[in-house]
Amino acid sequence: MSRQPEVLWAQRSDKVYLTVSLPDAKDISVKCEPEGHFTFSAVGANGESFNFALQLYGNISPQGCKTKTGLRNILCSIQKEQKGWWRRLLKSEEKPAPYIKVDWNKWCDEDDEDSEANLASDDDVVYTGENEESSDDEGMLYLPDLEKARRN
Repeated sequence: MSRQPEVLWAQRSDKVYLTVSLPDAKDISVKCEPEGHFTFSAVGANGESFNFALQLYGNISPQGCKTKTGLRNILCSIQKEQKGWWRRLLKSEEKPAPYIKVDWNKWCDEDDEDSEANLASDDDVVYTGENEESSDDEGMLYLPDLEKARRN
């Protein structure tokens, strides 16, 4: 008899991430089919068989599906066929099985994805401190301003 491991999911506009919690898994098999059918099977540390099948909300690109096996988890990155946000993980409108949960650590809302991309570009900005003039941005004092204030 097979069991279902805990599955955490999150999405971006172009991908769905599934994290399968199964420590020391062996004989891992993942299948992604274009119409959104996802199949997983593995053998747990005690020789127990684990498997599940999901009918995902939208179509996927099987060649863009990648799996990475860690000591405690199996991470599956599933490429969506068309970029866009899915209303839910599964095609069915029924409540998902209890072993499927949202991965709040990886979750990103539509609005956050754009700002996340902007934050990455903000990290590339280097502040040289060459301007010794007063920099009174919203009442904030910068190091050159503090040194001037101490001298007075």
